[in-house]
Amino acid sequence: MPADYTSFAYLGERYTPVELDTEFDRAKPYDLGLSPEQAERTERFLRENLIVNLHEHPQIYPRDIDQAPAYARSGREHLAYRALAASGVDAIFDNMMGPTGCVASHHGWKWDDVVHDVGMRLADVAHQDHVRIARSVSDILDCRANGRIALVLAIEAATPIENELDRLDLLYGFGVRQLGLVYNGANQIGGGLAEDRDGGLTRFGRRVVDRMNRLGLSIDLSHAGDRTSLDAIEASGAPVMITHAGARAVWPTERMKPDVVLRALAESGGLLGVEAAPHSTVSRAHPRHSIESVMDHFAYCVDLMGIDHVTFGPDTLFGDHVGVHRVFASLFGAGDGSAPPRDPDPLTKIGVENPVPERVEYCAGMENPGESLRNAVAWLVKHGYGDEEIAKVTGGNVLRVLRRSWREPAR
Repeated sequence: MPADYTSFAYLGERYTPVELDTEFDRAKPYDLGLSPEQAERTERFLRENLIVNLHEHPQIYPRDIDQAPAYARSGREHLAYRALAASGVDAIFDNMMGPTGCVASHHGWKWDDVVHDVGMRLADVAHQDHVRIARSVSDILDCRANGRIALVLAIEAATPIENELDRLDLLYGFGVRQLGLVYNGANQIGGGLAEDRDGGLTRFGRRVVDRMNRLGLSIDLSHAGDRTSLDAIEASGAPVMITHAGARAVWPTERMKPDVVLRALAESGGLLGVEAAPHSTVSRAHPRHSIESVMDHFAYCVDLMGIDHVTFGPDTLFGDHVGVHRVFASLFGAGDGSAPPRDPDPLTKIGVENPVPERVEYCAGMENPGESLRNAVAWLVKHGYGDEEIAKVTGGNVLRVLRRSWREPAR
């Protein structure tokens, strides 16, 4: 267990303008109904196997979520060190402020804000010894071997590079190892999932894909449009990822991915992380969002893509996640997952009319990064998955893709 470090403690004061939410027990613990034997097997599996969380925002938000914009503009978001230490996770992809990064701008995705965000995270992590920045597969494995947590820096949109390819090199040099091409709205690279029309990967976008392949920078297509996703999968010489999404055949919204994209992703060796942000991966069988509806997407995608191409990217945080979407609505540029897609055809194909999920305050069983992967392992144990299968979907599949897309440092 690490020392009781809190973010920016090196300043000698609590450097935040607001009261932060709790890292633990914000929501009622989810009862999966495990037998004593299943509970013991879950804990043993977590101890003995590498656990990788492919997509999170592991910072703590204000208790009063209406203060979140002021908190974001302060430029110092606190990492939940204690909760991560108790999570059972060995490596976590940290997407930091993401679209809420608005230190200098009210509209997000500005280069200066992204660099500020990355630099502050690096400065904070450098002042403790339990969480370490991972820049290679070797770093991830070394962290596990030494009882540390590997933090992989990720950014959800390449929008801040504008038309400057060399900014990809700069981000890589800063330690970023995963980058989304597009975030909902279109940019110079391609079309976003929120646009009425997706023109696909641009000529500049193909140069971006090529440069990312050469650098060893993972490509994320979670917020890209369908045509752009298919183009990027075809253009990339390395397997790509959709780090946090689900299946449109299970819940027909723009935020989910159609079978054609999911199949292409698997056929190219890529990887899907199933997400759990509130009101996203709901299902007809479980319209009230919980780990059960998340696992409906998981099971469907495993059947469609194969178990070697699915993992978990919960996309959660510490605080009022529904409130975050409310107060930053203008920055997300798309619905929260509750609205049907603009193209009604998927609805017709699966016989769904005007699907509306039950509104919830959080996704029960996957409320935050401290519990998401632990409960995923427990659910898989309860439902009879073998250790080899669980090991693939909670870490092994991620390592396979990273070994084909990252660069190992010279020794």
